[in-house]
Amino acid sequence: MDEAYDENSIVVLEGLEAVRKRPSMYIGSTNINGVYQIIYEVIDNAIDEALAGFCNKIDIRIFKDGTIQVEDNGRGIPVAIHPQTKKSSLETVMTVLHAGGKFGSKGGYKISGGLHGVGVSCTNALSEYMSTQSFIGGEGYIQEYNKGIPQYQVKKQENTIAKDHGTIQTFKPDTSIFTDIDINSKQLLRRVREQAYLTGNILFTFQDERSLNYSQPYYIYFEGGAKSYVRTLDKDKHNITNIIYLKKEVDNSMIEVAMQYTTEISDNMMSFANNIYNPEGGTHITGFKTALTKTINDYAKKIGLIKDTKDLLTGDDVREGLTAIISVKLENPQFEGQTKMKLNNSEIQTITRNIVAKELETYLEENPKDAKNIMDKVLLAAKARKAAKAARDSVIRKGVFEGGALPGKLSDCSEKDPERCEIFIVEGDSAGGSAKAARDRMTQAILPLTGKPINSEKYRIDKVLENDKLKDFVIALGTGIADTLNIDKIRYKKIIIMADADVDGEHIATLILTFLYRHLKEVLEKGYVYIAQPPLYKLTTSNTKDEIWALDDSDLEKITKRLESENIKINSIQRYKGLGEMNSEQLWDTTMNPATRVLKQINIDDFEEADKTFEMLMGTEVPPRKKFIQLNAKSAEIDI
Repeated sequence: MDEAYDENSIVVLEGLEAVRKRPSMYIGSTNINGVYQIIYEVIDNAIDEALAGFCNKIDIRIFKDGTIQVEDNGRGIPVAIHPQTKKSSLETVMTVLHAGGKFGSKGGYKISGGLHGVGVSCTNALSEYMSTQSFIGGEGYIQEYNKGIPQYQVKKQENTIAKDHGTIQTFKPDTSIFTDIDINSKQLLRRVREQAYLTGNILFTFQDERSLNYSQPYYIYFEGGAKSYVRTLDKDKHNITNIIYLKKEVDNSMIEVAMQYTTEISDNMMSFANNIYNPEGGTHITGFKTALTKTINDYAKKIGLIKDTKDLLTGDDVREGLTAIISVKLENPQFEGQTKMKLNNSEIQTITRNIVAKELETYLEENPKDAKNIMDKVLLAAKARKAAKAARDSVIRKGVFEGGALPGKLSDCSEKDPERCEIFIVEGDSAGGSAKAARDRMTQAILPLTGKPINSEKYRIDKVLENDKLKDFVIALGTGIADTLNIDKIRYKKIIIMADADVDGEHIATLILTFLYRHLKEVLEKGYVYIAQPPLYKLTTSNTKDEIWALDDSDLEKITKRLESENIKINSIQRYKGLGEMNSEQLWDTTMNPATRVLKQINIDDFEEADKTFEMLMGTEVPPRKKFIQLNAKSAEIDI
């Protein structure tokens, strides 16, 4: 019989216990992204001081043991007894959820990273160790914590560093909470640089004692704000306008927008609220998009380029090739979730729309050369959109969800549950034949690709879908594409690219990834894409007839040393360059059998960096690619 549900069943979690019990509710996840989140919470507190005008220097340091330190020269955290908690204000900030200077109006923050007020206390709760040092009027104070629990009351400390004012937060993420605490210094530095752009006139230093590249302090300082950010994002692109920049304050809200058109066929828009990146946008980006579409349409009608409502430009038309930073600062930001993915303030949508519409209209009138280049660009995009629609419609008509036939080359699986289904995109008919013979027909589908698909970075969707290989791929997936994309209709939740381990094979894999990134990005965001890892070497020995497989050179070295230590003689080592060299049984054992294979999952941790990489490797501009080759030529492995 079930136990009674009574007053003893009700559990009350004290202090920060709730955060440790359900960390993902507060920081999104307990993988490495959660670690970055608790670091960002501390950095964001320092930035709040900068936005309030009390701080102009922020130092971030990672020690050799993985401990992180964030220091600012702001006002310091008050230490006097708080009237409500009857504890030091410093202890209250560090150990009580929804406590901080973001809620009141007396000396707190008019502009801050959010209303949740759980940031730094979450960092404290999820750190195995944390110390907070506060400096006020030349006096130093400290409190240390173990998994969020104060080890003693706030006490005065000797001010050995002669710091007049500011805060030093030192903490180490708790390995009993996080599955991975190996911080990538390059990724963290990108976030710091992003904040330096958006804040302006604040000196950031970054140092990672674990890394030779960052063992010395790295200084970051920008004066140009969002304008400098756009200039950096577009430095390797061909620009067709100057940077259009506006910065206005309305009703205690600051709107800053920098935008520039390039010859690219994709857009790159990033939105921020109080310096917090909002990957899912929100009301500020909605206001920007509305203003952009209406203003450009109005201008096109005014100069006679559009004469009928059926010819009106769409949002996609006017954003093609656009790089834009939309940054707003407001008093009471309302976000979706503690990780601040999306801004929800309705009033900022109207403010942003009105400011952008007015300033952009003025810019188009006063800069006829840029205006002409924008009109040429968006009208060409509209023309391509109509051609692309016909191409997409042809895919839909032939798609399985419309009752059409699957591609003739596809060997489908019999299972219909996408969770259990996987599709191998195999280079060449020969390897495709081996894969078809080797596969588990219940759950594994095979789609061979003969030759190289079109480079999706250089062509619009209509040209891309003229390529039968990629059209068959989309039809097989069942998702549709572009504005018809419906990820819920996907037929396989494992998409495995299986290409030869040579230059051609890597090029084909890159072309497929480029296509997915530019036109089916959601399958990458969902983690559905993998690269098969066929072994490079087969070893045979005198002691056994069994084949021993080595994944790569490093694996080969380990296996060779092990066999030598066991006095097992190696007869021959065969190097495999193509999947077609393996028979179906070997292909199954090494590359396709879920019990023994190795798959590399494709994840995108930083979409800005991914965007730059695809542009550099696959785009139309040659100089960035040439520079990359020159810098990395010595690291290349060449088969001769």
